[in-house]
Amino acid sequence: MKTIELYNLIYLIFPLIIVSYFYKSWVKDSYEIINSTIRMIVQLLLIGYILLYIFDNKNYLLGIFILIFMILVSTYIARRNIKNKSKYEYLLIFTSLGISGLLHLIIIIVFVLKLENIYIPQYVIPIAGMLFANIMNSLSLGIERFEMEYKKSKNFIQARAISFKASMIPQINSLLAVGLVSLPGMMTGQILSGVDPLIAVRYQIMIMSVVLSSSGISIIIYFLLKRKNYE
Repeated sequence: MKTIELYNLIYLIFPLIIVSYFYKSWVKDSYEIINSTIRMIVQLLLIGYILLYIFDNKNYLLGIFILIFMILVSTYIARRNIKNKSKYEYLLIFTSLGISGLLHLIIIIVFVLKLENIYIPQYVIPIAGMLFANIMNSLSLGIERFEMEYKKSKNFIQARAISFKASMIPQINSLLAVGLVSLPGMMTGQILSGVDPLIAVRYQIMIMSVVLSSSGISIIIYFLLKRKNYE
């Protein structure tokens, strides 16, 4: 694969400056784009070194700790744009995200990939990351939309239906566009690294399928738990 020189990434700063300028002008927030970009760079550089250690260490307890940490952080970020920041709401999101994410992770490891060892960091950590990140985004979108809709209608069923559909739009759009508009990240990365495109396609089908179902199931669990508060 073609190596990217670190200093070449500087060229990507210029379009980010444009976005940051208009975000500041229109949204009146001068820090969010800059802060998130800096955090992304620092976090990725750090995780690059950390992954070297993690991939060489196949300790089950370390793997469990990493998964719990990912769920905790995903839950915290999912709650970021939600008005209700109570501990109970955090628990609902944590439960929904954790159950759905771990369920799909087990399906992939045990039944789809059929790994000889249930914890192989090179597979478990990246796949778990994709699952939790997409579930996090769906829950964040769905819950934020639910709060808006329920405030207007005071109808739980109606607000749930609208927010459920809104939370699934990114995933459904991705499924409709794949192969016609876009080549998704995992598939692109594998092809660039020399993997047979037909093998890369199988991995991408696996990922896109579980991204849709894990996002949907997390929302379903959330609203099943949430409903008792509106009865």
